[in-house]
Amino acid sequence: MKPVFILLFLVATSCAKEQKPATVEVAKTAFVLTDTMVSRVQTEAVQSLPIRSQLRLIGHVVPDENRLIRVFPLVGGNVRDVRAELGDYVQKGQTLAIIQSGEVAGYNKEVAQSQAELRLAEKNLKVAQEMFTDKLSSERDVVAARKEVEREQAEQARLREVLQIYGADKQSQSVVKAPISGYVLEKNINRGMQLRSDDANAVFTISQLNEIWVMANVNESEIGRMRMGLVAQIRTLSYPDRVFSGHVDKIYNVLDPTTKTMQVRIRLANDKLLLKPGMNASVTLAFDEGGSMPTIPAKALIFDKSRQFVMVFHDKAHIDTREVQVYRSQGDIAYIRTGLAPGEKVITQSQLLIYDALND
Repeated sequence: MKPVFILLFLVATSCAKEQKPATVEVAKTAFVLTDTMVSRVQTEAVQSLPIRSQLRLIGHVVPDENRLIRVFPLVGGNVRDVRAELGDYVQKGQTLAIIQSGEVAGYNKEVAQSQAELRLAEKNLKVAQEMFTDKLSSERDVVAARKEVEREQAEQARLREVLQIYGADKQSQSVVKAPISGYVLEKNINRGMQLRSDDANAVFTISQLNEIWVMANVNESEIGRMRMGLVAQIRTLSYPDRVFSGHVDKIYNVLDPTTKTMQVRIRLANDKLLLKPGMNASVTLAFDEGGSMPTIPAKALIFDKSRQFVMVFHDKAHIDTREVQVYRSQGDIAYIRTGLAPGEKVITQSQLLIYDALND
């Protein structure tokens, strides 16, 4: 009976200990942002936005062909003067170059001969009319003389039109003028050059740059996603912090046989003339997947212990740590599958400090 008594004593002792538990109270101080921290904290509201995917392409800036004109020499000759340089802005009608031309000299000679023949024809008409009045010639002679005057007048008008087209003057010079206002993108003429009227090379290329194109290459596997009107964001090395917006306005339905890529053309405004022909460009196309989802700035996310969190702000004394499931991070925004609702506010600056303070 002695072992049984010891066992009963131990059981009774343990029951006594359970009836009088030791309680320890830990005083917790609620987390409240100081006024200094409040001034540093930034928040943004959760927004419900259409779900979009992106495709990145490489391209380059080119002038709008509809706003570009190539200037060819209309006559051959020696270049006497060049008054525009590469990159210059020129006004419509401004003199670009002056060419001393034998062809213009020939036309000037024809004009002089035509003027003499016109004066002679007018004199003959006057004589014919006087003789007809005096009954010394027939009406047929007057009609013939009048037709000769009209023919010489038509020849005069033709020669003047030719000289005007050639920009010619009485010194046998052809003046090359700017057909539009714009920037000189190409210049293939220098003083002293000998030009031929049948030369296939333009002496100047002038373009207006207030609208510009970006030509982007699309891989064969992505061709099926291309649509007219797709919104495009353009970035360049020259302006890494700027985003230029445009849209796809032409799809070239042919593949380059070497690269196996297809080109798309993006049109965009260039009012400040920041984009220059020849620049390399990074193109991001946006595709609407249908439906919408809560979105937040991607910088608001906190990654810890293989999970992602955000700090939900109610007021400076009420801040929640909220786990979220990210559907996709795209550029500077993140689509949130679960964990947030539109209208809630998340902290986007100094959120990591607050997270550490609340979760240590």
